[in-house]
Amino acid sequence: MQLDKDTLRKLRGLILFTLVILVGLLRLDVVLGAAKFILHILFPFLLGGAIAFVLSVPMGRIEKRCFGGQKPGSMLEKAAAPLSLVLTLIFVLAIFSLVVVVVLPELGRTIATLGKTLPEKVPLLLEKVEELFANNPELVHYIEEIEAALNWEDILNQMVDFFRFGANTMLDSTISVAKGIASGVGTFFIAFVFACYILLQRETLGRQSRKLLFAYLKKERAEEILRICSLTHRIFTNFLTGQCLEAVILGVMFFLAMTILRFPFAVLVGVLIAFTALIPIFGAFIGCAVGAFLILTVNPPQALAFIVLFLILQQIEGNLIYPHVVGGSVGLPSIWVLAAVSLGGSLFGVVGMLVFIPIVSVLYTLLKENVQQRLEKKHLDIK
Repeated sequence: MQLDKDTLRKLRGLILFTLVILVGLLRLDVVLGAAKFILHILFPFLLGGAIAFVLSVPMGRIEKRCFGGQKPGSMLEKAAAPLSLVLTLIFVLAIFSLVVVVVLPELGRTIATLGKTLPEKVPLLLEKVEELFANNPELVHYIEEIEAALNWEDILNQMVDFFRFGANTMLDSTISVAKGIASGVGTFFIAFVFACYILLQRETLGRQSRKLLFAYLKKERAEEILRICSLTHRIFTNFLTGQCLEAVILGVMFFLAMTILRFPFAVLVGVLIAFTALIPIFGAFIGCAVGAFLILTVNPPQALAFIVLFLILQQIEGNLIYPHVVGGSVGLPSIWVLAAVSLGGSLFGVVGMLVFIPIVSVLYTLLKENVQQRLEKKHLDIK
């Protein structure tokens, strides 16, 4: 049987691919180590790309609203991207500053008040404990049995060994934490600078990427890749917009409900929950914990009522508002939004929650298009 050049080329490629897979499976530890090393090197740039994508959403809106319609080649048209980037950074810093200014001082005042009132409440607590022991002699007997079962000499020796050998371990841990913090700050700085370069040169980078695709791939394949990239960008952009809108809605709901029910810290809790609600579905629980602690220091019964209020509003938000606002913005049905959040959170934590919704939406859209094309080829009209 005589094979043409195209068939031989495909066979060579298949054989080479098979050999690569076999070598990779045989030396899986080496492959994983190399992948981890490469990922460690590329991480600042991947993080910078993620930061650039997030900042590109408000930057694009600002550039369109404030600098749209300028004459090509004019000074204002050339300065549109840098000015939009500066305004975007100011906007983001203003949001973080608002959260810091509203939340941290109130937390500081609450902790200071708690520090002042706690010494006054300790004697009352001791009286309650003494009364409890006096009314329950069997409890005293039970504690005495526990004390008799404990070997205080062994406990003391363990404590001495801990302080003798644990100092070096604690020092090593402190040095490791300090190195980790310094490395994290350096990585974030590199990623942020890289993100700024991407945002300032996004048109040039986009044009160069299109040239590379059409130069090394067939026209149909390059156009399909560009279409999928455009679809992914649109869905991720809509997801970020919907997520921010949902967080604002939830924060306003808490502020209005707490104001109507005369709960303390209405503004603080509303802002805090709106900020933490940027984490899909489960982020507001962080704000709930802080809000309940703050209200507990002022009025313990209201803290319990606040938890009940949170559970009610969280059910409304999680089952009605979030799937429709975020799911509608990415074109994903409500059931798949909840499934994507659960799956992403179980696999990759908070980052998985944020990323899996748009990823599942892209796959859902591509699958729906492919199914429709196959049905049309079979001349089927299934509703």
